[in-house]
This record gives sequence, C-alpha cells and structure tokens, in this order.
Amino acid sequence: MDNKQLDTTLATVHALLQAEGMSEAANVVRTHAARAELTGYDNWNGGTDLWDVLFEVPATDYARMGVRREQLETQITARLKTVLEQETQNWYAAKIVPARETRKEWRAESPGVPRQTRANIFDGLRLDNVAWCGQVDEVEFLSRLYDLQRLPSRDSRFKDAARDIWQHCINNNDYEMDWVYSDDRFQLMDGAAETFLRFLCETVHPVVRPSREDAIKLVTHYNDQLRRVGWEIVEEEQIAGRPRFSYRPLNNHGGRTLSRGRAVADALDAGSMARAIERMERAVDSDPELAIGTAKELIESCCKTVLTKRGVEFGKSDDLSDLTKKVAKELRLVPEGITDEAKGAENIRLVLRNLTQLTNNLAELRGLYGTGHGRDGQHRGLHPRHARLAVASAVAFSDFIADTYRYHEANKDI
Repeated sequence: MDNKQLDTTLATVHALLQAEGMSEAANVVRTHAARAELTGYDNWNGGTDLWDVLFEVPATDYARMGVRREQLETQITARLKTVLEQETQNWYAAKIVPARETRKEWRAESPGVPRQTRANIFDGLRLDNVAWCGQVDEVEFLSRLYDLQRLPSRDSRFKDAARDIWQHCINNNDYEMDWVYSDDRFQLMDGAAETFLRFLCETVHPVVRPSREDAIKLVTHYNDQLRRVGWEIVEEEQIAGRPRFSYRPLNNHGGRTLSRGRAVADALDAGSMARAIERMERAVDSDPELAIGTAKELIESCCKTVLTKRGVEFGKSDDLSDLTKKVAKELRLVPEGITDEAKGAENIRLVLRNLTQLTNNLAELRGLYGTGHGRDGQHRGLHPRHARLAVASAVAFSDFIADTYRYHEANKDI
C-alpha cells in the first residue's frame, strides 16, 4: 500500500471511528504519523500478506495511554478490516508505537526531582510514622523494584542485599524504619528521578497499601511536593477496585488550575474539597465524565463549607441551585452599593450574576454527561477538553467564593 492509498484508507477509518463515538481512537488516526509495514506472509487460503499499520505516538503520550493502547488498537484494526476487506485479501492490524526521539540534547536534559524535594517527602513520611513497605516486608517490597541478589551486602556475613536486609529488617529487626531512604544502593536521594518516583508509586500500590484512603492521603502528600518541580503521581488503572499509580510530567496549564483549587481548599480548611480536587486530577484525562461529576461536587463542598462557617442553615434536600443562592445572599455577591450612575455598573452586575448561574449550568452538564446516570448503547461521552472546562469553571467559582468569604471575615462584614 502506497502513501496515497494509506491516507485515503485512514481518512475513512477516522470517519467510521468518529461516527461510532470512538473519539480517542479517531484522534490517534488523525493526529499521528502512520506507515504500513509488511510483517509476514500466511500460506493459508491462497496466500495472505500480513501488514502492520504503525501509528507513531510521542513517547510521553504513548506512556500515558497505558492499558488503553490495546483497546485503541483493536478499535482501529476492526475499522481497517471494514474498509479493506472488499479490496484485498491481505490482513492489516493497527499498532501504536512510540515515535523515535530526535532531540540531540536529550542526554543533557535533567528535569529531575531536587534533593530537597525528596527530603521533604521522606520527612513527611517520618513525621506521620508511615511504613514505606506497607503491609509487605522490606525484602518483598524492594524485590518488586530491584534485583536484590545482584546488589551488595552491607553485612560481611552475607553475599547479597537480599540476605542482608532479611537479617536486619526481619530476623533481628535492628534497622531504623527509614534506613532505605539514605542507603546508596537504592539511589533514592541522589539517583534518577524515575528511580525515586517508581519507589513512591510502589509505596501506594494496592498490594503494599490496600487501604484506598491511606494511599490517597500519601499521594496527596507526594503531589504537594512534586508538582512544584514539574511532576505528579496519578491513577493509572485499578486492581480489584483499588487504584494503581504511576508518575508523569506535570501539565502546566492544568497544574495551575488545580493548584489554585488546592489553595482554596486549604484556605477554607475543607478536606472534602481537597478530596474532590484529587479525584478531578486523576480523572480529567482518563475519565472526563467522572471529572465533570466531581466538578459539581467541588462547588457543593465549597458552598456547604462557607455556609457552615457563616452559621447559615441548609437542608439535605437543598440542591446546587439552593446552595448557590444562599451563598450569594450571605456573601452579597451582587453588591447593592453599586449605583446605576457608576461606570460599568450593569456590566458588574451581569458578571456576578452569571458567575452564580455557572453552577446551575454545570449541574445540567453533569446530568447529561457526568457520572451517576444510566446510558443507552448509543451514548457518546465527552472529551478531556470538556472536562477541563468544567474543572476550570468550578475552580474559578470556588476561588471567587473563598476570596469573598475571606474579605468579609477580614472586614467583619462592614
């Protein structure tokens, strides 16, 4: 198949995927370079050429796809068959592969994780008396990351690290709990960023730390430090209903938005808001509908927190519109002191009124596309960009509410 034939074939495949609501697969076909490569020959039924259509995806995007790659390849392969089965007996299969890096300066790059950041994270674990190996022993934990039989022993009686660690952590139990942080065999303080980040992810693996609540608490602590230096730990998949985490470079735009949200949660001392923000961070790219649903929860938490702090009663039956109206009245979001003669008075009122309407629009969006509602077989989901819009809007509203609340507190409502 020449380049022209491949291009027209992929255009049709893209149209099919788009029409069937498989937007992520359609995006792979549309945005990434592709080439057809003959990979084999099957003598059965008169002879069939076996071709791979390789989609070259940037390495970072390839890594983020994770287990979804196989599903995307299956979706694209099925449409390739639909398009080509009338024209040829040959077999074509889609393969998503990492694009080759061409940057000459890659060896010089060092995004890294600064030593101070690593120290802060480990100090936090010390302060909370967290066992880094969780519910497994030290040998089992480290064996998941390192070949302990190839690492040297610090005890002359033993030939490798496996026996050394067993002797001092399990048999005698005479090592301090935090010994591994500074042991240069494991390169946690001064080694590659990936070594350090893999270690952190392993501390919250479901096998190591089965409690979802405990894992999320640790991930929050890690991300408070890591996001300042351009990294974050995110949920990659679930194992038996529990999250398995991986690491990735931070998306600066999304990071700024959610960092502002965390500042709001801290200012209001609202743990429920912090948890909602953590869920949104994990879901924006991987589960847009969950992120939209959680954006609504963030605004509800913000309104309830402010009303509680101001001593305003609200009922269990109050919906998002009711809560928003009560907050708007309590904090006087549309000031009465702006006269018609003031320049731009009507514009100010409109902006403030529209901000309070934003919550109602998000509630409707969540009802149409968010989590919590059954779907028919023709339902089409939203894209991550829609989720980012919902999240950014929810954070903007919460930021304004928190800022207004702080203003009234500081000025005693005078």
